[in-house]
Amino acid sequence: MVNVNFVTADGKEVSVNAEPGTRLLEVAQGAGMPLEGTCEGQMACSTCHVYLSDDWFARVEPASMDEEDMLDLAAGVARTSRLACQIELTEALDGLEVRIPGVSRDMQIG
Repeated sequence: MVNVNFVTADGKEVSVNAEPGTRLLEVAQGAGMPLEGTCEGQMACSTCHVYLSDDWFARVEPASMDEEDMLDLAAGVARTSRLACQIELTEALDGLEVRIPGVSRDMQIG
């Protein structure tokens, strides 16, 4: 199992375990994080934008040019921004810390 630690915009911490090979977006949504994922992981939107801590940002696979282009459309982009749909969890990412942006839209909630 891979442990993922989410920190919401208001500072609430949520820790969950996931199977290796699972996409971070699926794990976040399962944990109740407000990430819409409008395109269902097809990298055609930026509604699953998250921040990684500096240490973890250096450990994940680098973003593709297509992901960088989508991140340009996200609100509040930072140096450690990523799209959660593009991060596949591996055992090497056990303990991953993910911050949820303060600006997010979640159409699932209404």
